[in-house]
Amino acid sequence: MESSIIFIFLSLSLFSNNCNFFSQVHASKYNHGKVKFKLIHRHSPKLGKMSGTTLGPPSSSRERIKQLIHSDTARLRAISHRLVPRRKNFQVETLRSSNLVELPMRSAADIGTGQYFVSFRIGSPPRKFIMIADTGSTVTWMKCKYKCKTCFDDRIHHHERIFNPKTSRTFIPIPCFSSMCKQDLARSFSLQKCHRSTSPCAYDFRYSDGTKVLGIFGNDTVIVRLTNGKKIKVPDVMIGCSETIFGNFHDIDGVMGLGFDQHSFAVKAAEKFGNKFSYCLVDHLSPSDLVNFLVFGEVDDSTLPEMQYTELFLGIVNPYYAVNVSGISIDGEMLAIPSYAWDLKSGGGFIVDSGSSLTHLVEPVFNQVIAAFQAPISKFKKLSLSVGPSEPEYCFGDVGYKESLMPKLEVHFADGAKLTTPVKSYVIDAAEGIKCLGFVPTRWPGPSVIGNILQQNHLWEFDLLNGKLGFAPSSCTFDD
Repeated sequence: MESSIIFIFLSLSLFSNNCNFFSQVHASKYNHGKVKFKLIHRHSPKLGKMSGTTLGPPSSSRERIKQLIHSDTARLRAISHRLVPRRKNFQVETLRSSNLVELPMRSAADIGTGQYFVSFRIGSPPRKFIMIADTGSTVTWMKCKYKCKTCFDDRIHHHERIFNPKTSRTFIPIPCFSSMCKQDLARSFSLQKCHRSTSPCAYDFRYSDGTKVLGIFGNDTVIVRLTNGKKIKVPDVMIGCSETIFGNFHDIDGVMGLGFDQHSFAVKAAEKFGNKFSYCLVDHLSPSDLVNFLVFGEVDDSTLPEMQYTELFLGIVNPYYAVNVSGISIDGEMLAIPSYAWDLKSGGGFIVDSGSSLTHLVEPVFNQVIAAFQAPISKFKKLSLSVGPSEPEYCFGDVGYKESLMPKLEVHFADGAKLTTPVKSYVIDAAEGIKCLGFVPTRWPGPSVIGNILQQNHLWEFDLLNGKLGFAPSSCTFDD
């Protein structure tokens, strides 16, 4: 079978095309440490306790899956709009570094904006914000009050997190008449009209559900804490100051852009810490004291089995990360999936997306995978979740269920790497007494999407300098 292209990205997807850039990134060196962010799942009790958000644990298992399906549906529309082939146009050429930065992640998805949040400090003096971590977005932006006198007054009154650039001595607006605004940011939604020579570069983001975000671009300093306790500055990070929001961004402070682009926080931070970033996602139904992580730098975990590596293609379709795959096997037998379903140029392709929960497969792929599961699931009573459109089609009662009764699913990469996922990542607990296959069909032509549930219990390492993707089974509990 011909090799295919899989796209890997973390969260929020805007539907417009991304920037084309020709540039080189050179790293600054830090002698010690790494940066680690906690990734907070949107259903985490920790997120529900934070001021300014109504996210947190759902009222029931059925409500949980309903929310995830609602988010997935919106997100798939966004991905479909944005998946447009492009030539390679942005390269990383820099020195190696052994430093590392780690950030814990928690979960985030209302309107298809993603599943995982991070705590993010920006400005001088620094202010903390709760941001969606998103490799499908290149711009880092937050709710902001710059020129508008009344924007977010009700939220400020309730002590919610609103960024005020005028109180940050390191914030510098990007001029509207600059080449940065007119050329570099033209496909990052910058507006070409300048009202005055001193006007800042403005933007108008549009999301696939109709949500609109307006604001200005600027540069500011981000503060990160190394795992050795030392705080360091990452200067000149491009941010968006969003003053006007029409739509559904009520429960978030903003977005951390982790897509592959010279202006994204991922590239800016990674160039200072060995040109690598990684993430590790635990089972979304695990106890709340188990935490997901986003890491900048080298992960040194002696408990990991040997990492497998496959070639990582950068800049093929910005801001996504692409690798070659050769097929899917069930119990060791390769499925007869037509090669065009995997081929980006033929309107297919595959995205590994932590912003989607379930795995969405175009019909040529879905039909083959489901056929392979027909015999084992036919032993159980077929049930329906009844939570709305786009719900899993194959659900059944769990009486007598054992994981050993389900076949083994593996994804094969063209250069020999092989992803083996635990059964609980594709036969999921959907509601009390109900199991479902974690696959949903989507129309062809279009991309397939591997969601975050199928990615769970693995460490994923993105080596931007050497063009490699590494992965290995992990409990996501490696030491700082």
